[in-house]
Amino acid sequence: MPELSVAVFATDNDQRAVLQVLVDGTNVARTVTTSATLPLAANDPVIRKTQAFAPDVILLDIATDGITTALRAIELLHQELPDCAVFAVGPMTQPQLIVSAMRAGVREYIERPPTTTDLLEAFVRLTSTRRKPGREGSRGKVFTIVNAKGGSGATTVAVNLALALQSIHHDTALVDLASLGHCALHLNLKPAFTVSDAITNLHRLDSSLLKSFMVPHEHGLQVLAGAATHAANEPSVSDFARLFDTMVGLFRYIVVDASSRLDSATRLVSNLSEKTLLIAHADVASLWSAGRVAQYLGETGSRDRFALVLNRYRKVAGFNEAETEAAIGAPVLWRIPNQYFAVSSAIDRGVPLMQQSNTEIARSIAGLAEHLTKDDLDVKRAAWSLFKTV
Repeated sequence: MPELSVAVFATDNDQRAVLQVLVDGTNVARTVTTSATLPLAANDPVIRKTQAFAPDVILLDIATDGITTALRAIELLHQELPDCAVFAVGPMTQPQLIVSAMRAGVREYIERPPTTTDLLEAFVRLTSTRRKPGREGSRGKVFTIVNAKGGSGATTVAVNLALALQSIHHDTALVDLASLGHCALHLNLKPAFTVSDAITNLHRLDSSLLKSFMVPHEHGLQVLAGAATHAANEPSVSDFARLFDTMVGLFRYIVVDASSRLDSATRLVSNLSEKTLLIAHADVASLWSAGRVAQYLGETGSRDRFALVLNRYRKVAGFNEAETEAAIGAPVLWRIPNQYFAVSSAIDRGVPLMQQSNTEIARSIAGLAEHLTKDDLDVKRAAWSLFKTV
């Protein structure tokens, strides 16, 4: 008997019939109800009808002439049927649509027109995730780390923040999107594959294949390494959207080191993020750059997710945080103390700060990790000192 029950939503009659045939053809899922109308409000009768069937999956087609209505319907269905996974079928040529759908509550975004294989792989990913304790019905949160200006310390913050999240919550990934990746160097890892390999194999990428491209750190952190050389042909923004669509279904937290990379890929990932942290110093040039970076990354989405992290922080006479926040349009979220020699030694040795002795900077980054996840319902706090002292 098929394992999953599916409700199909599509305003086009032919598309609705095709989706039903494809679902039933997977042999792991069956269609229990279909609808030609999309809900417009929480009390819409079609929502009550769908709730009566208690489907495991809602498969919703995003018609090119009804994108706004479809996104609203996704948001309502995700809200009113929180235990149901929402899958969307839509074009892969519109990265911002993919981002909007994922933020509205889509668990899987499938290219239109889909195939039986596409749906089968999505259903298998869902069932395998549900068997994994603590991951049912949830999507991971992305935190993107960006330099306000070169050398501000984004990679150091990203690496240690990822380790801190892994220590507290487990199930954390670190993705290196820098033009030349340094995360593996900071962690003393020698990856066999990079993010480019994952992108190249998107057509067959599932959780098992993705993990095979990642390298595990000794404390359980999974790392998708950055490029070792400049890429001749950069992946498309849609490729990155599909990669992160897979990742947020696999990990609880994903930390992205964008370093000083400022392009459409960084902008897309930033829009997908729970928070985008601009790493800056408390000086005029760095803060001026932070404002420009925030303006660029926020052009295609809300700027509410941006926050400043003042790295190598020390009190400076005349520095006014309120004026800085107003000028940049982002709050000062955190301050990381200035311990240059400790950081430099950690990078040279390949032993991150979070693995070393009880230092002020390690405590600060652990505090940042707890602050970023303090509102999560399933938080299980643990001391940052779970790491071995080296």
